Amino acid sequence: MGVRKRQMAERLKEERSKIAFAKLNNCPTSPRKMRLVADIIRGKKVEDALNILKFSSKEAARRLDKLVLSAVANWQAKNEDADVAEAGLFIKEIRVDGGAMLKRLRPAPQGRAHRIRKRSNHVTLVLGQTNNLEVN
Repeated sequence: MGVRKRQMAERLKEERSKIAFAKLNNCPTSPRKMRLVADIIRGKKVEDALNILKFSSKEAARRLDKLVLSAVANWQAKNEDADVAEAGLFIKEIRVDGGAMLKRLRPAPQGRAHRIRKRSNHVTLVLGQTNNLEVN
């Protein structure tokens, strides 16, 4: 049983060197607005995704642009002697979850109050690698 566990651990370690991820927590944008941009770049190559985000007019695109660059930098830190252009990095997974909500009250007619929900989100981005490079 010990040998099988060790083999599985080695296999997982190899798979983890092929992927890199980055997280953006408590981003003050509503999750719905962020998902609109995230859906556009899901599954795309990193170069294509960066071009799409660069020319997008949405504010969420600026934040995701930084996040993709951060994930690429994390991949480079793991694979120092590998080249990013030859690796064929793509966006394997991008997940937008709801974050904490700031709740405020706005005065309404006849002495009432309406609740304002200022939403935030958490984005998790996972990069995959299409070309299996031998990294020593």
